[in-house]
Amino acid sequence: MEHEVTAVQSLLDDYGRISEPGWARTPVWSYNRENIHAPWFRIKEWDYYLFNTDEFAVAFTISDLGYIGMLSVSYIDLVNATEHTESELVLFPKGRKFGLGAKVSDCYASCKTKRLDMTFERTKEGRRIRCDFKDFDKVARKDFKADLLVREPDMEAVYIATPWAEKETAFYYNCKMNCLTAEGSVEYGNIRKTLNKETCAGVLDWGRGVWTYDNTWFWGTGSGRLNGELFGFNLGYGFSDRSSASENGFLYKGKIHKLENVEFIIPKGPDGKREFMSEWNVDSADGRLKSVFRPIIDRSACMNFKFIISDQHQVFGRLSGTFVTDDGEILEFRDFVCALEVVRNKY
Repeated sequence: MEHEVTAVQSLLDDYGRISEPGWARTPVWSYNRENIHAPWFRIKEWDYYLFNTDEFAVAFTISDLGYIGMLSVSYIDLVNATEHTESELVLFPKGRKFGLGAKVSDCYASCKTKRLDMTFERTKEGRRIRCDFKDFDKVARKDFKADLLVREPDMEAVYIATPWAEKETAFYYNCKMNCLTAEGSVEYGNIRKTLNKETCAGVLDWGRGVWTYDNTWFWGTGSGRLNGELFGFNLGYGFSDRSSASENGFLYKGKIHKLENVEFIIPKGPDGKREFMSEWNVDSADGRLKSVFRPIIDRSACMNFKFIISDQHQVFGRLSGTFVTDDGEILEFRDFVCALEVVRNKY
């Protein structure tokens, strides 16, 4: 099940297939876009940052789906259980519009529309995120601004490269870099927030790939501190063929502690629909993770244009439970702020 890849190699072979599917602790695969065997409109590339304190969270997305660019910013108030998300669309970026790099370490990406000016870049101090979103909330006439200095921890990350069983030239290449720390400022209307690297942590979701048309994924991420140490997790399933490896793991004291299959047990109502704001259980098949998730807010959105559908439920809340490390240490965490999501996309 868990095949760890350690040899440095090209991601794709000459036929557009993943050279060696599996997971890794470091970026062993080189993303060679020239070997992709798919039309330009099937290629997906994105950089997504999510940071949270105990009171609020912010998210920034620059994504290129080939035929459309999706640029998004979110502000989530965890105290009052409110959120606001705005997105800008750019037609036909074709992998050339935003400067998204071929390496996780490249850092740079940028976008500019009439309302949004956002840049990800590297400085001497670390990564920097700058965002200026005019009329972020059009109804309330509120702008949004952010200037964050992001530092990478001396810690392993979760890398995964997996194909689709039904189409071997479709692939998912992804890095989840948890436990990033952030400092700086966020302004939303008359709200002013100062971020401190001791109390603000987050994740970079860096992805490149060619997807099949209709997919549903389950993803969970959390970053913060436990016992004075940086502590985080990445959980994910349902997306691509995971027979070679999962992307499930907890990060503690600089190391990944890998997990087998994980399930989000979400209650359902009498109509059979998921009740996202009810209490969930999140457990691993190997018994090393046992936890309860208590939602605060469901950042939901649904876009349905018949042939293009995106139904998203990113639920922010608090996770409590226990996790057993590779060394057998039992870690107990309580009310750990995180986000768990269920997303179905057809595009």
